[in-house]
Amino acid sequence: MSSYYHHSERREQRYVQNPASSVAFGSRINIPVSIAPPLNVINPVMNGGSFIDDRGNGLLYSYREQTYTLPGRVTYYEWSEPKFNKWKQNAVTVAGGNGEGQELNQLNSPYGIFIDRKTTIFIADNHNDRIAEWNCDAKEGQIAAGGNEQGNQMNQLNGPTSVIVNQQNYSLIITDSGNRRVIQWVNQTQQILIQNIDCYGLAIDKYGFLYISDSEKNEVRRWQIGEYNTEGIVVAGGNGQGNLLNQLNSPSFIFVDEDQSIYVSDENNNRVMKWTKDAKEGIVVAGGNDEGRNLSQVSSPQGLVVNDFGQIYVADCNNHRVMRWHDREEEGEIVVGGNSGGNQSNQLHCPMGLSFDDEGNLYVADFLNSRIQKFELIL
Repeated sequence: MSSYYHHSERREQRYVQNPASSVAFGSRINIPVSIAPPLNVINPVMNGGSFIDDRGNGLLYSYREQTYTLPGRVTYYEWSEPKFNKWKQNAVTVAGGNGEGQELNQLNSPYGIFIDRKTTIFIADNHNDRIAEWNCDAKEGQIAAGGNEQGNQMNQLNGPTSVIVNQQNYSLIITDSGNRRVIQWVNQTQQILIQNIDCYGLAIDKYGFLYISDSEKNEVRRWQIGEYNTEGIVVAGGNGQGNLLNQLNSPSFIFVDEDQSIYVSDENNNRVMKWTKDAKEGIVVAGGNDEGRNLSQVSSPQGLVVNDFGQIYVADCNNHRVMRWHDREEEGEIVVGGNSGGNQSNQLHCPMGLSFDDEGNLYVADFLNSRIQKFELIL
């Protein structure tokens, strides 16, 4: 019999009355792998500690076990500062890559991407006016929504920019930007959720709220899913176009974390903003030092992913790279790309959407190369 007591963000106590081969993990670890009773470790270290691979957060922890004999046995696991994961610099093309086109093995200017638990990739295939669905290791995709030429009928799309899968009903929610609407597709049945909005990015939080960025009104609004007959609530921006901390200038992709903080790629301000819940203004968490290619700068930021430790991954579109920014750091670091715009396996050409799978591999919508690139995690 075991009881677990959480002591801090980096320590978990296990009290064992009948000692057995088991292990307790700190609550901040996301998707721990290679750990199971009996304990499996990655690269044991010389000082008696071990590594835990926390792929979902892009981290590698070292830890040391300490055991004390009481009426039972108390075991502590002390966590060190994480080591930051890296990815192979030569990507594998997992969708498209056969030139611009509308065939099932082609894409045309992909924007946002979403990866489900089966590693199926949903792609906002912008210039093909469709959502493409590519299964793992497939040679071609299938049409999940749209694909009936450009138009404003219910079965048509016009320049979609983002797509997510609503896990509650397995529907696709799409920012149908050219038609200025957010539309839902469920088994080829469509429903317009929100109209008259210059929508670009979207996100769903764990409480069932839907967030949409409006690139013309320079704001992000929030709706309760299923309650779209309101104007929503402004949760970022909404104070006109500008570069003040309470303003945005053409917001594109967005991300919402566990605390309902909203991260916004503030495209024309060349920065990423973080708005905590109910905040009246944001803070700059990446870029914001004019447009440029230095490590303190971004140029037309697009896709965003933020892990549980506040590390920000951003598609730095005009610099043809993906950057990682740590909390309160003045400079970011290049994760992949950054080798000028091109079509080689170590190059990107205006990256847009970003996503990670459950194994920690990084996927990038390579906009001007009309392909989706997979950068494999280095273990």
